[in-house]
Amino acid sequence: MVDFFSNLFKKKQAGSVLGIDIGSSAIKIVQLRQKGGKAVLETYGELALGPYAKVEIGQATNLPTDKVVEALSDLMKEKEVNITTNQCGVAIPFASSLMSLIEMPMLSYKQLSSMIPLEARKYIPVPISEVTLDWSIIPKEEIKPQDDEEEHKKDELVKIPKTDVLLVAIHNETISRFQEIVRKTGLEASFFEIEIFSTMRAVLNQDPEPVMIVDMGAATTKLYILERGIVRTSHTINRGSQDITTTISKSMGISVRDAELLKRSQGVLPQGGVDIRELVNLTLSYIFLETNQVILNYQRKYGKTLSQVVLVGGGSALRGIAGLAQSNFQIPVSAGNPFGKTEAPAFLEEILKNTGPEFAVAVGLALRKLQEAN
Repeated sequence: MVDFFSNLFKKKQAGSVLGIDIGSSAIKIVQLRQKGGKAVLETYGELALGPYAKVEIGQATNLPTDKVVEALSDLMKEKEVNITTNQCGVAIPFASSLMSLIEMPMLSYKQLSSMIPLEARKYIPVPISEVTLDWSIIPKEEIKPQDDEEEHKKDELVKIPKTDVLLVAIHNETISRFQEIVRKTGLEASFFEIEIFSTMRAVLNQDPEPVMIVDMGAATTKLYILERGIVRTSHTINRGSQDITTTISKSMGISVRDAELLKRSQGVLPQGGVDIRELVNLTLSYIFLETNQVILNYQRKYGKTLSQVVLVGGGSALRGIAGLAQSNFQIPVSAGNPFGKTEAPAFLEEILKNTGPEFAVAVGLALRKLQEAN
């Protein structure tokens, strides 16, 4: 099923770019262009991958490369979506990467460049030759002045200053697979980016306070705690929106397809018809419990509290989930609004606000591609 707005942009627009998010249950694509210093939304679309794996819409898949190529090609050929460019950025799933925060001596960039691959061996369970490494230095927070007693501690003065480094590794096979998908679909990708960085660009502003992003997909829920744009903590919960659907299906004796439709129409809001709130909560309570533990661990380690929680991913479209999450976390919770960073027709405002959390990665990719073009 393709989510689209009307065929408003029939002529090819110079400078148009794509953000492509290939998830486990759907592919999302967003096309933007630059106009007057603003990112203008030209079109967007979504295609469920379930039918390509002979499972229901909303279910997670593990498709071979050729099937992904087929699905992405089908989405780009949809007349209603009307894609008019092949210039893109593509997301790499968080599960296909390894991210670690390591402490290194505060040395020059050149010195760190030679040391980090050696240090990375301690954190990466495969030979370094099998992965592509990237890293960035995390700026230290402003150092508080020491008192007189501390200043006279000579043992402190002789210590080599340390700095935190964010280390990222992606398996070469993963990169090769995505390069093959891009090539076979006739796309031109100038970069591949781990999905969390795309999401951050799309839904966060320059907030100095710690923030958590909860990305609820079909099979898993990914948690990220960020400070000043830096990933401090990441965690994956092996529960997602398809677990809610499966619980409803088994408990009520209905098909997975009917359970998915019921979940999308009812959510966790009290309303007429069949009340599925208790069934939905069986999965959500597990996710919320583990999320609260991650929040508590962060607070103990860093002595800081979160300023807000932002929900993204297909599972965050569940009606009433933001309010339920807020009551569980006791922290302000909101749905991500990536389309808020784009300009679009006014009549689409409500639709884009509701569907926005699902397109956070794709929008973030397209925004980076626009920056790159300028």
